[in-house]
Amino acid sequence: MIEIQQASVMVLLSGIFTGVIFGFILQRGRYCMNSAFRDVVFINDTTLFKVWLLSLSIAIVGANLMEDMGLFGDFGLRRQSFNIIANMVGGYIFGIGMVMTGGCGSGVIYRMGEGYVSAILATIGFGLSLVATYHGPLKPVMDFFKGFKITIGSGEDAVLNPALWDLVGGEDFKWAVIAFVALAMMVYSLKGRLFTHKPKKGYMPGVTGILIGIVVIFALWASYYCGGQTRGLSVAGPMSEATLMLIMGNSMSRFDPMFDFWGLFKGSWSALYVIGIPIGAYLSARGLAEFRFQAPPADELVRVFCGSLLMGFGAAVAGGCTIGHALTGMTTLALSSITTTIFIMLGCWTMVYFMFVKKSVS
Repeated sequence: MIEIQQASVMVLLSGIFTGVIFGFILQRGRYCMNSAFRDVVFINDTTLFKVWLLSLSIAIVGANLMEDMGLFGDFGLRRQSFNIIANMVGGYIFGIGMVMTGGCGSGVIYRMGEGYVSAILATIGFGLSLVATYHGPLKPVMDFFKGFKITIGSGEDAVLNPALWDLVGGEDFKWAVIAFVALAMMVYSLKGRLFTHKPKKGYMPGVTGILIGIVVIFALWASYYCGGQTRGLSVAGPMSEATLMLIMGNSMSRFDPMFDFWGLFKGSWSALYVIGIPIGAYLSARGLAEFRFQAPPADELVRVFCGSLLMGFGAAVAGGCTIGHALTGMTTLALSSITTTIFIMLGCWTMVYFMFVKKSVS
């Protein structure tokens, strides 16, 4: 009983701590992956895009090195199966939704800590849509799209959760692929003002990228040792679990152990980590004197809520959102995450065209 209670407390402390640190960094770095992808085509600014690549170059090397050292036990890094249709359709819909919402999954959650009413509404819509797709009436649609799986090889040699190196010969080429990808990302990301542009408040872009990369690695370790699985940073699944925890009293997670709050509710490591994000953002915003309640016009709230519903559905179908796929998933170089990330970008750029570019031209 004592060991179970100790494990439960470690789930609580490590989960909340990881979320607080992540939320603090997101707010101090003004980092949202909707902005990172959107600004490339909207205002021809690649700063946040390069921050993303810098964080990935660090996380890819660090996480895969830890995996090869056996620090994640028999689990290793968690690479999702290559559900190609689900990855494309879900990613594209999520990309459209996040532009309508004005932020990615982590973006709207951390902005709650800054006092944005629209972010609170978007988080509610995102969570409800996720639950409806994972567990409710939209689940058959999700299961249909996820029925199209691709493996590499056949028989006993089949790779069920393929990574990028499986396209060029398998594990023997793992570190050659990692070296090429990480180096290319690093070189491109450092061609810019990441370490020369000092904002009036918060972190400079390069510092934000380094810190996010480190937190990605730390979260993989913490989620494995305290949460039972190397889930790392993600938002879609954890947001669904947090919503169920608050509404139903149980995250209904398949990952053990969970934190049992004296019988009132049970929460997974990832559900608790998501709750920590706005707390960290709030602490950062208060420290910078940036916290204040802000409510947009009613028509904007309607657009934000509709966008959040699309985000939730798309993320559930794709098996993750920008954090789960474009950050943590890309760290593992899983083909599922690479594909989803590409289609999130395409969805984002499609909606940017209709919402901003086309209007400005006309």
